[in-house]
Amino acid sequence: MPENERILGIDPGSVITGWGLLELTGNHLIHVAHGTIATSTLQAQSDRLAQIFHGIQDVLRRYAPTAVSLEKVFLARNPQSALKLGQARGVALLAAAEQKIVVSEYSATEIKVAVVGYGHATKQQIQKMVAALLCLRGEIRADAADAIAAAVCHAHRQTLQSRLPQAGRGRTKVLRWRDYLEPAERDRLTQKSARLIPK
Repeated sequence: MPENERILGIDPGSVITGWGLLELTGNHLIHVAHGTIATSTLQAQSDRLAQIFHGIQDVLRRYAPTAVSLEKVFLARNPQSALKLGQARGVALLAAAEQKIVVSEYSATEIKVAVVGYGHATKQQIQKMVAALLCLRGEIRADAADAIAAAVCHAHRQTLQSRLPQAGRGRTKVLRWRDYLEPAERDRLTQKSARLIPK
């Protein structure tokens, strides 16, 4: 794993695509920027996809991430919605591929556990924990929060993988992602997640 890694999380959507950029330096995770790419339902699907593609390209050029993180494909109840979401994911993958950036994909459960510690967390819980974890103020749109969560998940996975060889030699015991935090920060987030997770 590079010493400094810039991770772009993307939450593709046929109408609104969220993105969030984090920088991982050692064990420290720093928020760089986040936002959304909004299209209109009045636009043709091809025009919306082009807008999403160019919007992601702009983010890639502006912030030069070294990794991209996406949520894995899930089975939607509505076939039309699933098709449109798949198309939006496709243009996100294409934008990253054109810049030769490796894309990692994680399940919704993996992402929720990485951020909230609970695999059935709601969007509101993700928004609150993303803000708490990265010390962000103000409201974060759900689409951007989901994208940031994908980036957080990738950062934790990378940190875990970098420590596994040491753990195998008996020098490090790998437990949960919270174990990578300073004690005071770990306690603060544990208390925060305890308030968010239903009993």
